[in-house]
Order: sequence, then structure tokens, then C-alpha cells
Amino acid sequence: MEEIGYIKTPSNLDAIFAALADPTRRAILTRLVGGQASVNEIAAPFEMSQPAVSRHLKVLERAGLIERGVDEQRRPARLKAETMAPAVSWLEEFKAFWGTSFDQLDDLLFDMKQNDK
Repeated sequence: MEEIGYIKTPSNLDAIFAALADPTRRAILTRLVGGQASVNEIAAPFEMSQPAVSRHLKVLERAGLIERGVDEQRRPARLKAETMAPAVSWLEEFKAFWGTSFDQLDDLLFDMKQNDK
């Protein structure tokens, strides 16, 4: 954990969010939920070169979100979902705020409807 300002954050949190910021990488992770896959299998639905997909895989691997194995001639990628736990934990800190904000919005909308009647 590294201390930023007054909070402690996992050292790889920035890498996780940077990796998740790209829609192609999120789609790759979604594909890997179904099981491991080779670069060719991952690249199939995308309109990009295999080297471009490999670059996305390297970003995901550096963030710890996937791992690459060696299976004869191919290097299948496998999801490491447990690595997302620090990001989920960090986001959950805001859950109470979101709930309160939505409750306040519900109250405001209810009051507005009552005033219109």
C-alpha cells in the first residue's frame, strides 16, 4: 500500500484503473470470464491486428488482471479477477455516498410531484 494524501491505496490501483479505462481491454476481460483463450481467439471479434491485441494483453498482464501461460505453441491468457479486488474495495467506499445522493434525489422528486398536484 502506498499513502497518497491522507488515504492508503494499493500500489497497483492506478495500473488497474488505467487498464480498465480502455473499452477493448474491458471487452477482452469479459471474453476471458468464459475461460482462457489464445491471442487469435481474443483478436477474432476485433477489427485490429494481432500485435495490437497483444499490446492490450500486455497492459492487462502488467496490471495483474490476466496471466499468460504456455501451452505448446500458444500462450493462452487467463483472467485473474481477484486482482480487481482493490479497485472494487476503493469504489465501495463511495457506495454510501451514492445511496445517500440517490435517496435525496428521490425525496426531491417526490416533493416536486406533490407540489405539482
